[in-house]
Amino acid sequence: MTDGDPTPDDKRTTAARFDAAAPDYLESDAHRTGADLETLAAWCADADRALDMATGAGHTAGALADVGVRTVVATDAAPTMVATAVETYGVEGCVADAERLPFAAETFDAVSCRIAAHHFPAPEQFVAETARVLVPGGVFAFEDNVAPDDARLAAFLDRVERRRDPTHVGLDTPDAWRRRFEAAGFAVETVASVTRRLDFAAWCDRTDVSGERRRKLRRRFEHAPPGAVQRFEVAFGPDGVESFVVPKRLFRLRLQTDGTSGPAVDERQT
Repeated sequence: MTDGDPTPDDKRTTAARFDAAAPDYLESDAHRTGADLETLAAWCADADRALDMATGAGHTAGALADVGVRTVVATDAAPTMVATAVETYGVEGCVADAERLPFAAETFDAVSCRIAAHHFPAPEQFVAETARVLVPGGVFAFEDNVAPDDARLAAFLDRVERRRDPTHVGLDTPDAWRRRFEAAGFAVETVASVTRRLDFAAWCDRTDVSGERRRKLRRRFEHAPPGAVQRFEVAFGPDGVESFVVPKRLFRLRLQTDGTSGPAVDERQT
């Protein structure tokens, strides 16, 4: 993924697609459950005021409220997503672009962003905005799908994501994200590797994939490059691909106040 220069129309189109998908995201098992969700919320549990960026249907914002964060603000570029989060979880809401936040500097002592950044055309700007609105010493709890180090497998995963969802911009490696975070003044405190098995039909349903596009996606899995079936643990049935696994990384980051590198990184598998 590289920084892009999206037009306002590009972003409006993306927001409209997510508006239409809000009910499906609210019920999506891949978004409303998981140990990863609990981990991100726990990392922010000591916060008094937290921001959940690109909240989707609000599952992470709700989890932050559940662990005792007093004030949770859920933002998303899609108004229906924000309304869904507010109505479902009782948090505050604000329609906002993750790359241009309407908040003053040092407004929040925790920020979360879960499984959303692969939709952002300007990731450096997103990270810079996160640092701007955090207080020094604040926590950033971040999670996203990530690209494998093998370029062929990374390209395969990006292609199937774009075929399924035109709002998908691209996946980055964990090392690329780490470099962005550190350049913006964050210290990496914890990195957790997780996987999530996605049901192919539900994965397509969330973005209203047509029958023809589903057939093309099935063919892509059937003709995947060497190693892809093993790496993504693709399961096949009588009609073709039934499910597959995507790799993710969770980062617990802290905005530095004195230019030091921070504590030793805790890397774990969950």
